[in-house]
Amino acid sequence: MSIETRSSIRFSALLLAGTCMLAPMAATAQEAPASSDDILVTAQRANQTQVSGSGSLGALGDKAAEDIPFNLRAYNEALILNQQPDSLGEVLENDPTIRTTLGFGIAGEVFVIRGFELASDDVGFDGLYGITPRQLVAPELFSSVQVINGASAFLNGAAPGGSGIGGSVNLLPKKAERDMIRATVGYTSDSHFSGALDVARRFGPNGEWGVRVNGSARRGDIAIDNEFHSSYVLGGTVDYDSGPLRAMLNVNYQRLRQSNWRPKVGITNAIPRVPKADANYSQPWSKIQTEDFFGTLSLEYDLADNAMIYAKVGARDGKEDQITAAINVTDPVTGAATGSHSYVPRTDNNESATTGLRVKLNGGGVSHEINIGVAASWQVNRNAYDFSGSFATNLYDTPVVVIPDSAFLGGNLDDPFPISRTRVASVFASDTVGFWEDRILITGGLRLQQIKTTSYSYATGAKQGGYNKDAITPVVGVVIKPVAGLSLYGNRIEGLIPGTQASATVDVGGTIFPVTNGGQVLAPVKSVQYEVGGKLAMGRFNAGLAVFQIDKPNTFYRPDADNAGSYEYGNYGQQRNRGVEFTIDGEPVDGLRVIGGVTYTDAELRRTDGGVDQGNDAAGVPDWLANANVEWDLPFLPALTLTGRVVYTGKQAVNRANTLELNDWTRFDLGARYVALIGGDMPLTLRFNVDNVANKRYWASAFSTSGTQLLQGGPRTFKASASIEF
Repeated sequence: MSIETRSSIRFSALLLAGTCMLAPMAATAQEAPASSDDILVTAQRANQTQVSGSGSLGALGDKAAEDIPFNLRAYNEALILNQQPDSLGEVLENDPTIRTTLGFGIAGEVFVIRGFELASDDVGFDGLYGITPRQLVAPELFSSVQVINGASAFLNGAAPGGSGIGGSVNLLPKKAERDMIRATVGYTSDSHFSGALDVARRFGPNGEWGVRVNGSARRGDIAIDNEFHSSYVLGGTVDYDSGPLRAMLNVNYQRLRQSNWRPKVGITNAIPRVPKADANYSQPWSKIQTEDFFGTLSLEYDLADNAMIYAKVGARDGKEDQITAAINVTDPVTGAATGSHSYVPRTDNNESATTGLRVKLNGGGVSHEINIGVAASWQVNRNAYDFSGSFATNLYDTPVVVIPDSAFLGGNLDDPFPISRTRVASVFASDTVGFWEDRILITGGLRLQQIKTTSYSYATGAKQGGYNKDAITPVVGVVIKPVAGLSLYGNRIEGLIPGTQASATVDVGGTIFPVTNGGQVLAPVKSVQYEVGGKLAMGRFNAGLAVFQIDKPNTFYRPDADNAGSYEYGNYGQQRNRGVEFTIDGEPVDGLRVIGGVTYTDAELRRTDGGVDQGNDAAGVPDWLANANVEWDLPFLPALTLTGRVVYTGKQAVNRANTLELNDWTRFDLGARYVALIGGDMPLTLRFNVDNVANKRYWASAFSTSGTQLLQGGPRTFKASASIEF
């Protein structure tokens, strides 16, 4: 029996067990019948895609949009249900400040926020790092996708993977907000079918207990030629909310597979023409398969009306097998290229925890909200690798080849042993002081963080190196609310990533030079962000404006002025990203809802090695981004909603020298949604969407942390689904 068959059986059994467990609860939770009009209106409202400016700010807790000196947005689960995204990146396509690419040589998504990468490894889950599945995430498990633009080393701590300088993403699990049983079936072109069941119930004398079980299965070819995706997920949440105690336990299972997945395209000194929109230049033997068990347990207890203690723990066990068929174009005219193969099995065992105290005080016309706490995460990465020789291929006429013979092996392919261990620990404290009935809020805080890593030899598994450094990351934020509905804010906050280690020698133009500080591990790298902005809430419509600057140190080797013939290594360079973000969301008139905005980013290389490329644009950072996502409930047929989305990405440099540039591109998506009643009291929602209506072919991204690589945009994709609530 194959792994996929066994997993399908496990998924079906778990889903059936959850449904049977909740059936008695459904039977005992009957309410007074509602009218058909009430049911229809409720169903339409539940289907509205929405974005909120409120959400979790880590150490500062849950906050309303008007009270926070940061740019935050949260996308709701109705958006995920309506758009049928295949991955987290497709959810974030709705955000006018983010673009998605792939990591180097992997299928894992990378999110570019304010011109810096956020790796999928560093996406938070319920406020904790290391718990979200690596590389690929199935969106069906989450109730909200929260985005914080800008550095967040104080708010969430340093991301263990070393990214997140420009922003962070936090995923919230589903829980029982209302009584519901919803079944969904779906189709995505070319031949990708799905089914899902979502059951939620609240029970107890005062509805203090909640249970939600949510599962889905998807499999089949997508619109890219011969690319196969499958997804099996199951999530369960039990929560309790009564008196001073609140608790929630969430447990999830995810198994994803992509076969013959289309990779990024490596290039040299020219940009090749874009292949057909649905072209696939991978190999049938390429695949990535991941399996993850993950979840969290959270507790909150009110010591008094103005004091609360909380604790949260999470864990993830993950396993992945990845076979990559990379492609590097050698002739941009004919498409001639070299391909390469790699096999990387990996397992992860991660834990994360945080606990703290939150106290609110008032006196003398001044309020205080004091937060103190500790946090820690532990990650163990076990992996191995098998790199094979190259083979001839072609971007436009790709032949099928056999896997080349192995060329480089490392670790134990059958049973990978630890290659790295990472621990990030911190203590934090903050105080938000309010004046003039909290119309002026000033936040100050410090987080002391320690980053410890240990690396091991691929050959023997013996300890090879280590890193143990600490840093203090402060935050200062101000919010001023001069009139109702208007908030002006500013912040100074830092990002934090581990420092790197200097090598013993460096190759400069084919000559080997000694490095005077060879072997030295640099202190953690801190970026500094300054931001000012404003938020306007006009009833059902919101707008936000943010102006930011982020300075991030860059490392390189340079001649050592005190030691002739030697080089030194350090954080001598800098990248400065400046920009403006404008976002809007809400319902300006009855039946018309909008999510959108415009972003301008100037990402400049400063203090470069020897002045080379000084002042150039950073590669892969578009100058302009714009999104408009519109829903319109037809006034003459209220049950029908028309949807449309425009995604625009401006020009972007392909290399540091700025001799290559990608053209700007625009993509149009259209759709419709219709709600009807079945049997008089069961709402049925029918959805139909077309992404990339024009089947436009385009290079979507040139962002890469390793080499010059291009990511092609997706082809025209048809999506249809039907959901019924019992």
